[in-house]
Amino acid sequence: MGLFSRSKPKIKVQTSKKDGFSGWIKCTECAELIHASELEKNIHCCPKCQHHYRLSGTQRIQLLIDEGTFEELYSDLISIDALEFVDTEAYSKRLEQAKKKSGKNDAVIVGTGLVNGKKVAVGVMDFTFMAGSMGSVVGEKLTLIIEHATHSKLPLVIVSASGGARMQESVLSLMQMAKTSAALARHSNKNLPYISILTNPTTGGVTASFATLGDVIIAEPDALIAFAGPRVVEQTIRQKLPEGAQKSEFLIEKGMIDCIVNRHQLKNKLAQLIDYLTPSVPASQTCPIIG
Repeated sequence: MGLFSRSKPKIKVQTSKKDGFSGWIKCTECAELIHASELEKNIHCCPKCQHHYRLSGTQRIQLLIDEGTFEELYSDLISIDALEFVDTEAYSKRLEQAKKKSGKNDAVIVGTGLVNGKKVAVGVMDFTFMAGSMGSVVGEKLTLIIEHATHSKLPLVIVSASGGARMQESVLSLMQMAKTSAALARHSNKNLPYISILTNPTTGGVTASFATLGDVIIAEPDALIAFAGPRVVEQTIRQKLPEGAQKSEFLIEKGMIDCIVNRHQLKNKLAQLIDYLTPSVPASQTCPIIG
């Protein structure tokens, strides 16, 4: 062995860093570390501060509808690019990407199911599909389920989670505001209840139409509920909005919503309201008063 030579050390050196998800998440609200499995068990609410994370449409149905009772309707309706709209990319391409990302055909799931044994018609918006935006298919599916509820004399529940009207469909999207509102008016004329549940976020044309037309309007805690977002409002009026001005807790003070219900209590609260609002139908069970 030469004077300046040396043998290689018997140490394993990792040349590349292995990337992987450890399962730990920092809560966006309280900054505490929580494990993904713990978050899932807690219905996607932070166990430390109860911050409500967003649910997909499927998860929302699992939360509210009795297991095995949901029957999806009108799932064959699919959006098309009628205007051949292009911004930074073609609308047709955006639709394909949204389908792959969400596993859904569009931004709402509608159907019927049981809530603590009582049959309801339900529509649930899914934010994972183009931010839950309302295009022609969303408006049509909601109108069809409202009309089905009216014809079948069922209570109606719609869960909103949306960025508003879908800009790629222009006036075709805006027409859905009037169409859904007219269907709800006919539902109301038959003295049938409509319960609207607002989640984070509910904004734009959805807020300006069916989302705020409920006989009872429920919101989840700390949900953003607005027509235009806070930044747009501040740029328009050139004033700083009060702290939390467009959140559930502020809106209940102003009478825009009726109650704020924690996700853990939401199904029982919904069942309680359905029992109260449909007295002619025997209640499957008595629900405790919540919130």
